[in-house]
Amino acid sequence: MAQQWHTEQVAIDVKIDPIEACYQNGWTDGLPVVPPTPERVEKMLSGTTRSRDELIAALPPKWGKATVERIAINAVMAGCLPEYLPVVLAAVEAMVDERFNLHGVQVTTSHVSPMVIVHGPIRKKLNINDGFNLFGQGWRANATIGRAVRLICTNIGGALPAELDRAAFGHVGKYTCCIAEIEGEENPWKPLHVERGFEPEDNTVTVFAGAGPKSINDHGSNTAEGILTTICQNMAASGNSRGETLLVIGIEHAETISGDGFRKSDIRKHIAETTNQYSEEDLLLMVAGGPAGRWSMLVQGWGSPSSRAISTELKD
Repeated sequence: MAQQWHTEQVAIDVKIDPIEACYQNGWTDGLPVVPPTPERVEKMLSGTTRSRDELIAALPPKWGKATVERIAINAVMAGCLPEYLPVVLAAVEAMVDERFNLHGVQVTTSHVSPMVIVHGPIRKKLNINDGFNLFGQGWRANATIGRAVRLICTNIGGALPAELDRAAFGHVGKYTCCIAEIEGEENPWKPLHVERGFEPEDNTVTVFAGAGPKSINDHGSNTAEGILTTICQNMAASGNSRGETLLVIGIEHAETISGDGFRKSDIRKHIAETTNQYSEEDLLLMVAGGPAGRWSMLVQGWGSPSSRAISTELKD
């Protein structure tokens, strides 16, 4: 019989503000959290058919037991809706794949952090932003799903800043980072999850150990080679990681590049040959962002073979 992992309830003095109690117990990321009352946790668990005692994994570096219920508790604190829970669960399952190297991501002096990318019909159903300001504020799903993953890494995994989390600088994406890719007519290429072996209608999550995003500005080039030259100049900058890297191509850039007949494989080959620093298999490409503005975004990874992006399908 499978071992059952139960979560104990903590009694809070009625004289203490529950939010302040969360601070006192070290359960926050520095911002106020939603107190995870039993009623709120039960409501969160209604978002999945999985058993509350199911053990997803033990999370490094302290190897805390990440059960469905404990993940739900952190989703409550992050401000998630119950329907977001399957995405959070899938992100945790992706992070514990040994190729992602969560232990290393949690304790490295580098400033990478788990970044969640959502694909499939679920992104629209949950209103996960893939357009204007997708790396910024304003969308509950993006903000709270990414924050839940971060709280899980800290509260269950035990990666407390300046203790076991040894990031020399960190970045704001360590509070939360969850985005979606544009799929359909505005994306001239196959979306990332299809390139990684899934069907277009599959709901998937990709977790990537990403540093802070860097903007790439090219409002002058009207050819694919011109835009890719600008992209390569940014990617070849001294100090950039030489490993798995995510390039988020803006809509206007994608239109110009694809209009000149470039496929994703052509983009990878061009970048690899021009920079002489990246292998084609290390380049993750996706399309997102607002429809106006000739911008793209570069998200450096941790370096190869330190961590590899992992994609998984939602179970609920």
